[in-house]
Amino acid sequence: MIVAADGNVSARLGPDRILVTPTGVCKGFLAPEDLVVTDMDGVPVRSGVKCSTEIAMHVVCYRHRPDIKAVVHAHPPTAVAFSVAGRVLEPHVLPEVVVTLGIVPTLPYTDPGSYEVPDAVGPAIENCEALILEFHGALAVGDSVMSAYFKLEKVEHAAHILLMAHQLGGIRMLSREAILKLQETQKRVGITIGLPPAYRQGYTGAAEDLDQEALIAQVTAAVIRQLQAGSR
Repeated sequence: MIVAADGNVSARLGPDRILVTPTGVCKGFLAPEDLVVTDMDGVPVRSGVKCSTEIAMHVVCYRHRPDIKAVVHAHPPTAVAFSVAGRVLEPHVLPEVVVTLGIVPTLPYTDPGSYEVPDAVGPAIENCEALILEFHGALAVGDSVMSAYFKLEKVEHAAHILLMAHQLGGIRMLSREAILKLQETQKRVGITIGLPPAYRQGYTGAAEDLDQEALIAQVTAAVIRQLQAGSR
């Protein structure tokens, strides 16, 4: 879902720290020391390092969603192609997407790296788990890096299925009754993904009872493993 040095990943370390990938580095070649720790304003806590140029997009997600612990941004080709063609991902088609993601909105184009992006993403991410940035890419949030990544993977997989359905003659939607049953299933099994904030259990953002350096080391190692595994 990314090429060259595209995309960025972050993880919440606690109430006031974020671990984020650096700018201009291929994710498959990252070393633990390359990852950058920032405060909740996206400012690196150590001088001389450069975090992702899109850090503001990550920060706004954590501010608007205190229940999440990770953000993944990439450029999944089929999902982005839908936005380039002026199409949205049709909701209410694939049961697994309805249950695990809900609606995946497409936000109007904003200048990448500018504050137009977080200004648009912040309000939108309050009511969804993944979204598409027109002409640009996609973003997903989760309670871990892998959780957010899997949601982004599901967006791209759904986009590919919908593309093939269009090529085969068109899209058929699930019935309203089927959708209501799926939403009840969400609540019954405790899945709050894609449901309004009122259904979500709050997350305080409190760090585990660990030394800050130990926590950073643990999260860094996990993120590196996941990024390198995904690049193979």
